[in-house]
Amino acid sequence: MLKTGNGHGGGQSSRPAPGTRARRPISALPGTIAVLQSNSLPTLVQRELERMILAGDLPAGAKLNEVTIADLLGVSRGPVREAFRALEESGLVRLEKNRGVFVRQIAVEEADEIYELRAVLDEFAGRRVAQRVAPAELKKLRALVERMDRAATRNDVDAYHAANLEFHDTLVALAGNSKLLVTYRRLVNELHLYRRATLAQAGALPQSAREHHAILDKIATGQAAAAGHALHEHVMDSRERMHRTRSGESAATPAPARKRSKS
Repeated sequence: MLKTGNGHGGGQSSRPAPGTRARRPISALPGTIAVLQSNSLPTLVQRELERMILAGDLPAGAKLNEVTIADLLGVSRGPVREAFRALEESGLVRLEKNRGVFVRQIAVEEADEIYELRAVLDEFAGRRVAQRVAPAELKKLRALVERMDRAATRNDVDAYHAANLEFHDTLVALAGNSKLLVTYRRLVNELHLYRRATLAQAGALPQSAREHHAILDKIATGQAAAAGHALHEHVMDSRERMHRTRSGESAATPAPARKRSKS
């Protein structure tokens, strides 16, 4: 996690918070020249910050200090500023005038609405992919599910979370609708805090892994309606797990009742 501050640096270097591992500057990463030839520096900064947010290194509500991040990543403040703007567009941070940049935190009521919309988008993607998936694409999806299995066996929430994100993002990308993909990515970015927390529940990883196997089996056998239904139920089950996670913190937020649709 980054050490955050009030946004004033006066040119002084900032350091990571005690106990955190120092990161190598972007200029010291392997293959830097090749990477920079195909990606702009602001894009690289954006991807690293995105990774840190989704991994929980930068928690929801944290203030992001431009000087601190520039020093941590070994870049100037310009690319960091551009990365902040891109992250705001993707739904991961919010920019508040005269206050700074913060990792976005959403209310549970808004999370409910996002889960409902995401369920519809996932259902569409599942139907479409089941109708058109190529063997090589199916192999990639299967490899991601196997990564989830290994992570679940180790009870490695972070590794499972990363593979889970990649599975769903790949699935939506395979649907072949660029507008859907942009919309979907913004929605899942906004849910990042809740999604990881639900996976940290006792027994959540094996259950989630079983759901992904069921989804993959229906896609592999071309059962479009069943694949879409399985994805819709998977997302709505995730929403219920979110509420169970929160109920451990506050019993004042019960999970909304829902009727399961029939496949």
